[in-house]
Amino acid sequence: MLRYVRKILDKAVLPVALWRGRFRQRPAPASRTYDKNVQKPVLKCSICNGEQVAGFKDIRTGKFDEVALIRTPGELEAFLKSYGINEITKEY
Repeated sequence: MLRYVRKILDKAVLPVALWRGRFRQRPAPASRTYDKNVQKPVLKCSICNGEQVAGFKDIRTGKFDEVALIRTPGELEAFLKSYGINEITKEY
């Protein structure tokens, strides 16, 4: 019986890794910082396909630095929480 179970688990990659304890929970992302005097948080949104990219825009030059691709509301919340941002502006 055990041989049969191992044969099944060997064919399925993810269950084997879980069974052997190879995947562990990721650590929580560390708190990050940005220069609040020079940069402002911006969420760039595409009108065509709805793609959203979170990052920081340099107030002086207007250069945008991409930090994270936002696909779900949870990813946006994680971005805001990791940088300690309360509100973010959207640009199209």
